[in-house]
Amino acid sequence: MGTDGARALMEGAATLTLQTGNLLNWGCLRKKCPATPGEEVRDCIQKTLTEWSSKIGQDLNQEIQEVLECTVAQAIEKINPEERDELKVSAKLFLIGSNSSSIRDAVDLACSALGVAQLDSVIVAPPPLEDGNSLSLEYLQPYWQELENLVQNKKIVAIGTSDLDKTLLEQLYLWAQVKPSSNQVNLASCCVMPPDLTAFAKEFDIQLLTHNDPKELLCEASFQEVLQESIQNTKAHEWIPLWLLRYSVIVKSRGIIKSKGYIMQAKRNAS
Repeated sequence: MGTDGARALMEGAATLTLQTGNLLNWGCLRKKCPATPGEEVRDCIQKTLTEWSSKIGQDLNQEIQEVLECTVAQAIEKINPEERDELKVSAKLFLIGSNSSSIRDAVDLACSALGVAQLDSVIVAPPPLEDGNSLSLEYLQPYWQELENLVQNKKIVAIGTSDLDKTLLEQLYLWAQVKPSSNQVNLASCCVMPPDLTAFAKEFDIQLLTHNDPKELLCEASFQEVLQESIQNTKAHEWIPLWLLRYSVIVKSRGIIKSKGYIMQAKRNAS
């Protein structure tokens, strides 16, 4: 019944921040095993939007907010400060828009959502390139500099990269003030780690990790589609996703996941 209220709020907002909270608290998602990371993201965004909009009151004169926070209250779970030293908080940040300042916004929101002062590690996946362009050091530099600032300001302990080959990883390593501590390799593109990449990573103590994320975990069209399905007749085409952050909280001594979730931000381009 709250769709009209949710639609009114969205039409008055300029920015949308969405937090799924701890997915391990979502009984419906726990039983379901999505086939791909992309399906999981769509599922989580849709369920969060639907749940949030159903709880919005029918008062269409309610206060319009420029930044709209969309969360499922019962799923939000902050870290107990007494347990912080026993936990590792990791994140992978998927940049959808090309603004490097999104990195600071994403890290600040993740720290706030989890109730921590800093994240232990952040891996960045830069925005997808236009067709015909290949990844270069120049393209990566503004994003890496933003991460370095966050390390220097003690918001992040370690920073890593995603899908760099040996040549590009070496260029970044030699140029960077704060060296990459890890590099993720997509197993869909190579079944075996390239020997030159393995040798370089070993020599410079860079951890090689694997992942199965698509190049675009959440594209603009996909987000707008989910928005339209979740909140009927909303002006979904006006909303542009800026970034998506996936976090996990792991108990160090046991290696088990205590918490996992997504945070994302979108802006409205009203013509």
